[in-house]
Amino acid sequence: MRMLIWLALLIVGAVMINRYKYKILNGILTVDVLRKVAVSWSMRVPYVREKILPSILGRSTL
Repeated sequence: MRMLIWLALLIVGAVMINRYKYKILNGILTVDVLRKVAVSWSMRVPYVREKILPSILGRSTL
């Protein structure tokens, strides 16, 4: 019975996190330090730096 309750809570939690993921991320990124860490981490990922960032800024990569 306890296992069923834990499983139900896990499923409900996953659905709620998935439903409100952007609101949760925006709330976390309002903290300046966490935003700076997220930006510095994303700039280390080559795909983000080479593919996504130029499309956001309207520049093409050569």
